[in-house]
Amino acid sequence: MHSNREPLSATSDEPPSCRPSPSLKEFHSAGRGFWRDVPDADWNDWHWQLKHRLTTLEQLQHLMPTLTPEEIAGTQLANHKLALAITPFFFNLIDPAEEHCPIRRQVIPRIEETHTASWEMSDPCGEDSHSPVPGLVHRYPDRVLFLVTDRCAAYCRYCTRSRLVSNASGYDFHPDFERQISYIRQRPEVRDVLLSGGDPLLFSDEKLEHLLARLRAIPHVEFLRIGTRIPIFLPQRITPALCAMLKKFHPLFVSIHSNHPRELTTEVRDALSRLADAGIPLGNQSVLLKHVNDNAEVMQALVQKLLMCRVKPYYLYQCDLIAGSSHLRASVRDGLGLLDALRGHTTGYAVPQYVIDAPGGGGKVPVNPESVLSRNRDRVVLRNYEGKVFEYIEGANPAPTFKRSENFDMPELV
Repeated sequence: MHSNREPLSATSDEPPSCRPSPSLKEFHSAGRGFWRDVPDADWNDWHWQLKHRLTTLEQLQHLMPTLTPEEIAGTQLANHKLALAITPFFFNLIDPAEEHCPIRRQVIPRIEETHTASWEMSDPCGEDSHSPVPGLVHRYPDRVLFLVTDRCAAYCRYCTRSRLVSNASGYDFHPDFERQISYIRQRPEVRDVLLSGGDPLLFSDEKLEHLLARLRAIPHVEFLRIGTRIPIFLPQRITPALCAMLKKFHPLFVSIHSNHPRELTTEVRDALSRLADAGIPLGNQSVLLKHVNDNAEVMQALVQKLLMCRVKPYYLYQCDLIAGSSHLRASVRDGLGLLDALRGHTTGYAVPQYVIDAPGGGGKVPVNPESVLSRNRDRVVLRNYEGKVFEYIEGANPAPTFKRSENFDMPELV
C-alpha cells in the first residue's frame, strides 16, 4: 500500500477525443501498455496491481512525458490534500496525448485542486454532523453508512470524502467497528447498512466476511450494500472466491462507480459478470464531470454499456461542492440537459436518477427536467421527451379527445 495513508446537453463542447467508440458492442481490453512484459500471473493478481500503483510525480513523468504544468504542480502538492494512486490497469486507459482525456481528468491531480471557492466545503454532505459514532453516518431514518477504511485502489480527484480518504489531509480516520456495530444493534429502525469508505473490497476475503457476518447476525438488518470502485480500478480483485463469499450474505447489493464508457473494458465486464452470476444486484453511481461525461453521446454510451454489463444505472450525482473541484464541476443545467437527452431516446432501465446531495447534510434530492408544466384539481399538463404537450384529465368529465393547435404546441380539448 502507499506509504501515505491514504462523474450537459447534446451540444456540449467536450473534446472529440473524449467521445466513446462508435460501437457500443465493442469491449476493449485495457492491455498491458508499459507493463507488457509482466507475466500474466502477476498482472492478474490484485495484490501486484496495488503494489505497483503510480504514486509519485517521477513515475508519472516517466510514463507520461506529456504532463502539463498544471498537472505537475498539482501532483507535487497532491499528498497535502488527497494522495495520488493509480493502478497500472486503470492508468493504461489514459490517452497521454490528450489533456482532456476523461480517464486522465479523474485521477491525475491538477493545481486547480488548491483553488477553493467561498461556497466549497471540506465536508459538503454534512457527514461529520450526522456521525453518532466514529465511522458511522446516520442521516436517513432506516439506513446507515458504515465507513470501514480510508483507503482506495486509486483516488478520484473529485472525491467527496477527500478530507478523510487517504489521510493526506491529516484527518486521521479510525473506524471503531465495535462501536459502529453496537450502535446498529441498539437501533431496530436500521434495516439497511451500506459499507463504504474508502473501499471495502480492499479488505481480505476473511476480514470482509467477518464484518458482513456480524452485521447479518443483527435481526433487524434486512439487507446489506457495498459501495465500491474496485471493479473499475482493480477488476482483478473480483475473484471467484470473493464472489462465493459475498453470495453467503444475500440480500446483498453492490453499487459500483463508473463515469465513462471507456472504463468498461472486457476485464471490467467479466468482473461484473462474476458478481452478477453470484446473484448480486448491481447498480452504478456516476458523478457528472466536466470534460468527462457532460455530453449526451458519452452519457448514452455509458448507460447503455452498463446495461450490457448487467449493471443498472442508479444515480447520476451533481458533483458535490468539495473544496478544489470547480474545474471538474459541470452545471446543473448541463445535468438536466443530459436527462432530457436520455429520456425517450434509450430504455428507461438506462436512465439514472439525477440527484444533488444537498449541501450541509440534506440528503439526496432528485432533480428532473420539467415534465409537469401545470396542474390543478381536474388536469395535469405534461411535456414529453419530444417537447410535445399533453393533458391528463383527472376530473369526472368524459374522456376528452385532442386537437393540436396550429400555433402552439398545446393540445386543445374538443
